[in-house]
Amino acid sequence: MWRGLMVLAVLLGAAGAARADVRYFCSADDKDVRFTLESAFEDAGGHKLIHFRGALMFKDADKSKNFGKRILESQDLTNRWSRDGDLRLEVFATDGTDAESESLDLAVLASQHGKTSSNFGGTYALRLENKANFFVVEGKVSCGTK
Repeated sequence: MWRGLMVLAVLLGAAGAARADVRYFCSADDKDVRFTLESAFEDAGGHKLIHFRGALMFKDADKSKNFGKRILESQDLTNRWSRDGDLRLEVFATDGTDAESESLDLAVLASQHGKTSSNFGGTYALRLENKANFFVVEGKVSCGTK
């Protein structure tokens, strides 16, 4: 009898457990750039974006007139993907007057697929472009879930 009640209690407890939304944190800090990104996705089908925010800073302030230090918000996140431990984020922003207009494109590709740890890594690619020239940098990114 007790065994049956124990099994029933475990099953009811498991049935009532809510699936948590997935929060990702990614950061990079190398000789060219430092950034942090935080995003949250619903765990339900479709993995709808709940929120996104971040900060980016070029180590050489002369690289950009508009993006030397920048707060990134949801409207800057143009593409995103979160499924089965794979994370893909693309941030795109433009700023400045016509003569000094610049565009920033930052793509993060990371995966925790097949890993048991909540920490994982990947790569990033950043492109900063204005009318006169462009700057491209790639590097490693560290991510985690919460």
